[in-house]
Amino acid sequence: MHVHITQDHLQELEFDQLLAEIAPQAFSPKTVEKILEIKPLEFDEAQISLKKTSEYLSSFESENAIPFHNYDDIESELKLMHIENFRLENKAFIRIKEITTQIGKLQNFFSKLSDNFPLLTEEVLTLDYQKIIIDKVDKVFNRFEEVKNDASPTLKAVRAEISHAKKAIQQNFSKALSSFAGTDYLDDIKETVIDDQRVLAVKSAYKKRIAGRILGLSKTGSITYIQPESVVRHYFTLRENEEEEKKEIDKILRKLTLEISEFFPQLSDYQNYIFDLDITCAKAKFAYKINGVLPKINKHKTMRLLNAYHPLLWISTQKEKKEIFSQSLTFTEHNRIICISGPNAGGKSITLKTVGLLQLMIQSGILVPVHPKSEMFFFDNILTDIGDNQSIENQLSTYSSRLKKMAEMIKVTDENTLLLIDEFGTGSDPELGGALAEAFLEFFYKKKSFSIITTHYTNIKMVVEQLPNAQNAAMLFDEHTLLPLYKLEIGQAGSSFTFEVAQKNKIPKFILDSAKEKVKHDIINLDKTIVKLQQEKFEVEKLKTNLTEQKDSAQNKKDNLQKLNDQMEQKLFNFQKLYEDEHRKLQFGNKIEGFIDSYTKGRSRKDLVTEFVKILEQEKFRRLGGDKNESKKLQIVKRKITQQLKKTDVQEQISETNTKIEEKKSKDREVWMKVGQRVRIKGSASVGTIEQISKNKVTVNYSTFKTQISGDELERV
Repeated sequence: MHVHITQDHLQELEFDQLLAEIAPQAFSPKTVEKILEIKPLEFDEAQISLKKTSEYLSSFESENAIPFHNYDDIESELKLMHIENFRLENKAFIRIKEITTQIGKLQNFFSKLSDNFPLLTEEVLTLDYQKIIIDKVDKVFNRFEEVKNDASPTLKAVRAEISHAKKAIQQNFSKALSSFAGTDYLDDIKETVIDDQRVLAVKSAYKKRIAGRILGLSKTGSITYIQPESVVRHYFTLRENEEEEKKEIDKILRKLTLEISEFFPQLSDYQNYIFDLDITCAKAKFAYKINGVLPKINKHKTMRLLNAYHPLLWISTQKEKKEIFSQSLTFTEHNRIICISGPNAGGKSITLKTVGLLQLMIQSGILVPVHPKSEMFFFDNILTDIGDNQSIENQLSTYSSRLKKMAEMIKVTDENTLLLIDEFGTGSDPELGGALAEAFLEFFYKKKSFSIITTHYTNIKMVVEQLPNAQNAAMLFDEHTLLPLYKLEIGQAGSSFTFEVAQKNKIPKFILDSAKEKVKHDIINLDKTIVKLQQEKFEVEKLKTNLTEQKDSAQNKKDNLQKLNDQMEQKLFNFQKLYEDEHRKLQFGNKIEGFIDSYTKGRSRKDLVTEFVKILEQEKFRRLGGDKNESKKLQIVKRKITQQLKKTDVQEQISETNTKIEEKKSKDREVWMKVGQRVRIKGSASVGTIEQISKNKVTVNYSTFKTQISGDELERV
């Protein structure tokens, strides 16, 4: 997918001004040129660029500073490498070495922090780093960018001769100067330098008395400049050796050029990578400047801009220390058209330009100043009609120019198109222009294109209100002061406040009254009526949303209370069970106390042991046999209850089952349980007689002792 947008549309959205803000962040002038030529990218390419920029941006906010700095490019060197027998200059080799060194440092840096910079690491590690390039350059050049003496044996020998000749020249010249010091042959200045050679300043009258080579005369001719004969021979030797040095250096550098040219593919990759990293770095620096982030990028058509800012406006307001206002809006397939209305100078055009410019940025791999939880998606076409479109060259009126643009939009618009139209429908007769604008709007709607339009036309607001997948929006104004609030409110149409704005700008009252008389009363009030209805609808929607949230909150509280209730019931059950266990132990303890009392009073040990064994047998049966039987019974009851629960409500079924069990037990007890009935504890052989019944507690007389026990634990004999 490649976005289609002409230069005119780019200029209307001020994309060129945006690039002009990013370009100075780059290191290289050639990168600056590349940034100024940025255009929207393919989806995958833009995604990669965005992620790399986001990774680079993260390095500014951590201690992991990326070791990337100012550099000299090697584009010209790469072009010259292919020329046969061509020799690169000293500085060219140094630039090649530096760019190779930087690649090595970057690979080393990113390989240690691959988790922090996954894409940047992957990209740099694909490069074939050749340290041998650095080694070859270092073998020839010293740190002063000069060819080393030992770059070759020949060069070393030649430079030794040069050094010897220079030394001989200095020594012999000094001797000659000393020999003529006491004579009148030399001028007061004694010596000077001509063509980098020391010469004697001889008075012209005595020039024939000094043997040597004449190199020139003073302007007046009174002084002749002579190189002493003892120096001449060494001078020519020096010149010969210097020529040999040049030839040897040329030979060495040609060889080095040939060796380095073998790494042309790698060096070419290094240069392309460095240029690209420079662009990424510049984008990251700009993002840091405007608080740019990478929002979620959707493949489905959902855009949610939260606290979005116009980047150029952000920069200017920061410089002037003024307040800037953010905007938030949503685009989905079910909300494709937003119609913004309200008085002029309220921010309608800025809102429209903000959305357009942010869309161009994200599709060009540039981070955008929005809340990090924002979402965006890509368009195939971005078409604009913003600002003064009058064309003097084509002698077209503003309206004709706008119609020409509208015709262009009609040709290409589809479901993957974003339309940004300012002052929709203006430029012609209000009724006819409004009707034509309605037809355009309905066409764009049927094509399922995404649109943001601004308008003052009431009929456009009404059409938008009737379309299910379109929304009115307003740039809010203070109705009393008529000052803009610069806040976009989705869901309601805005009034143009035509007469109010005119009155605030001191238009005479009689003019306003005359204008009102020329317009029917109901038409005058229609604009405000629509605004009031829209406001009421907006308030109803807000109330509906609040009620839904409260309903969800109440349901959550109900669920929490139910969980709490279940927990309390479980605790109550556990306490009840604990109480029964403790009560049974207390009863058993009372029986033991009775045995002790009886034994103290003289009852026979045999009788007491017999009774005690009976109690032990009862407890044994209760714990072993009784528990097993009870467990089996509970299992059967549980299965039956589980089957029933599948058909009925859980709580009701449990309640009904418990009630039936209790009723059945109660009826069974009422039939046979009465005073005088002979009974025994379930599982026990000892028989007693019911002496008293109190609720569910029964007093049983065993002749030698009495006990109270639950009626559920007794069976008749």
